[in-house]
Amino acid sequence: MAKQSPSVFLEEWLQSSSGVNDFSPSGPTLSAQAIIQAWADLRDLLQRQTFHPRHLEALKTLISSQVSLYVAEPQAKLVVAILSSDHVSLPPESYAFFLRLLYVWVRKSSRHSPLLVTSVVDLLLHLFSRKFDSTRSSSFLSEEILLLGSLSFSFNASEKSKTSCLELLYKVLEEDYVMIGSSDSHMHSVLAGIGYALSSSVQAYYIEILDFLFGMWNKKDGPSANVSQGLMILHLIEWVLSNNINAHASDKINLLRMEAFQSRKPAYATFAVLMAAAGVLRCLGRWGSTKFMELRTSAEEVIGIVGNELISRTHCLKSYEIQSRESFLLQCISLALARVGSVTFRAPLFLCLTSALLIEIFPLQRIYDQIIEHTEGGLFELGLNKHLETIIFKEAGVVTRVLCNFYASADEENQHAAETMIWDFCRHIYIRHRQAALVLQGHKGMLLTDLEKIAESAFLMVVVFALTVTKHRLNHRIAQEIQQQLSVKILISFSCMEYFRRMRLPEYLDTIRAVIISIQENESACISFVESMPSYDDLTRNNGRPTLQKTEYVWFTDEVQTARILFYLRVLPTCIERLSATAFRKIVAPIMFLYLGHPNAKVARASHSVFVAFLSSGKDQEDKDRVQLKEQLVFYYMQRALELYPGLTPYEGLASGVAALVRQLPAGCPPIFYCIHSLVEKVKTLCSLVNSKEADLWKSWDGDLEPPKKLLELLLRLLYLVDIQVLPALMKQLAEFIVQLPPGGHDMVLNELYQQIAESDDVTRKPTLVSWVQSLSYLHSLSSLSLNSVSSRL
Repeated sequence: MAKQSPSVFLEEWLQSSSGVNDFSPSGPTLSAQAIIQAWADLRDLLQRQTFHPRHLEALKTLISSQVSLYVAEPQAKLVVAILSSDHVSLPPESYAFFLRLLYVWVRKSSRHSPLLVTSVVDLLLHLFSRKFDSTRSSSFLSEEILLLGSLSFSFNASEKSKTSCLELLYKVLEEDYVMIGSSDSHMHSVLAGIGYALSSSVQAYYIEILDFLFGMWNKKDGPSANVSQGLMILHLIEWVLSNNINAHASDKINLLRMEAFQSRKPAYATFAVLMAAAGVLRCLGRWGSTKFMELRTSAEEVIGIVGNELISRTHCLKSYEIQSRESFLLQCISLALARVGSVTFRAPLFLCLTSALLIEIFPLQRIYDQIIEHTEGGLFELGLNKHLETIIFKEAGVVTRVLCNFYASADEENQHAAETMIWDFCRHIYIRHRQAALVLQGHKGMLLTDLEKIAESAFLMVVVFALTVTKHRLNHRIAQEIQQQLSVKILISFSCMEYFRRMRLPEYLDTIRAVIISIQENESACISFVESMPSYDDLTRNNGRPTLQKTEYVWFTDEVQTARILFYLRVLPTCIERLSATAFRKIVAPIMFLYLGHPNAKVARASHSVFVAFLSSGKDQEDKDRVQLKEQLVFYYMQRALELYPGLTPYEGLASGVAALVRQLPAGCPPIFYCIHSLVEKVKTLCSLVNSKEADLWKSWDGDLEPPKKLLELLLRLLYLVDIQVLPALMKQLAEFIVQLPPGGHDMVLNELYQQIAESDDVTRKPTLVSWVQSLSYLHSLSSLSLNSVSSRL
């Protein structure tokens, strides 16, 4: 069975289903004594035939406890008597409260006296005929419509009373539509009244009322449409159909037939039909019956026609500057499809969903334009916090899921169209967010935070979509070249959105693994990926709009750019085997060396990892250019890394780079000797900056001595890593340094050496190292020898 309203009151359920922010189904909890007193005040009103302010307060007290309030027949008669009295002068605002009490009676009472129902109908006819302008406010009219609709839906009312209610309800709609549409705050009550009427067992005025529902937004001076109202219509039709899902369902919503609603009608009329058709599909989906396939087909065709017309009017929505009417319909289509669930694939709807996500749900392009237009220090009141609270933004995940389901059913042409839109979106977001972040530097407030919340959700959408693409396109049915091109585009898009990745996502990792497998064995795909990196000049200059040139640009403070480069640095080691030496030299090396000096240790370590990966690559290849480039890079690597140590160069990154070069380069090659010499010289420089007179300082090697100690430990570790041809030179340079240390430092190094050698199982080097350490101990004991004498002995 279709899901019924969990609330007794349809208007409350419509509000909650449409995501109205100010919806509150229950007022303050009132005591039974307060409610009893309020009814007593109303009885006093009827007896004294005089209305006082306390009577209005009594009405407000009762209405505020509507959820828990029960109105029995005697109390309903009291209300009718007050409204029917010619001797009581009621204030205009009180009428809506009295009608609300009668509505509570209708909805909560299990039995309605036919005579009382007739009295209420006669009362409403009387009130309608009076035509008091002061009485007939939008609030009064909405309550009147709500009460008339609920009476027509009542099981205990006679057919004659129901017919009278429907006739009067239609007259109110037709004659007072201007006032009905003057206040959005009462639209939920108006729609609920219409919903009750459409669910009445009496068929009178059914077509007329339904026609008014679909056309009221197109009337002159009618209400202005919004997304919440659209969702109310969707769930209203769902509720109506669920009450009539049996034998006559097709007849009950005949006007939803495709023939009756061509999308040539103006946009706001179209939106109502669109949302109503979605309500039909939602109910039928819950019902799960194939009995109404013709009805389902008609409803799907209605939505498909709206989507097709929308795509045609906006030229495939390639422009981000669309009209407000199309913008509104995009939101309605996306929400309708999100609420419906399973819908037959139609290409226009697929493209509409894609555009709705990129333009309406994540309106980043428009936001960036507005921000950059205020580069002279204007106020940035863009209402982003309001967008974060909208129902359209909160439904982003569901809309993305529907989009992915459509993608699985789309042909290759439409799949490619959606992919292109989303990949382009990622690239534009990267470019524009960098510019916006520069403009907003130092700007107080939550603007940048709210902006990045929207972008973060957009990142999640991109990841989910990309994973869907990999599942359906990276398979044997697609040409390998197309797979590789698609994989590169996904990686580039991820790099552009990397700044907004704030959590670990299994979908993100699964997608990257899938696309890397596709490109890491193909040289052209690897080069294509590498060539997509921003150039060195782009990274170190502000290449934004001319209006941003006044802003001083410092490359390492650009967090958006840094996040993108970090993505490349992490992915590069996985495909570096297929990357030519030429491509590495021209594209990767300059960026790698630049980011070796990045203040963020995580970024710097990633740069060291790229260096290590390149040194370790090509083992099975006889590539002289690659070997030559490796040797050439070592010289600048050691200079760059050591000049920034210990300030910016992380020790772990340096240690991994040094270990890799002594293992991977040809034995005894000049770069290895240069590496050892550079390390020793750096240790000497660092130690010379420390006050050697502080004897206690050399006992622990903490504090200022920690950086040189780490480098010395690295040199000691190299004793077991360097080739046997290099080992004598390493021992000689170490010995020259060690014998110059103060006694405390000398003792500590010797103790470290003793321990390492004792634990070593390298039978080739161990005898040589034992003899070497014994010589160091002996030289240390000859404290009277001059430095020249020590050097000669070494």
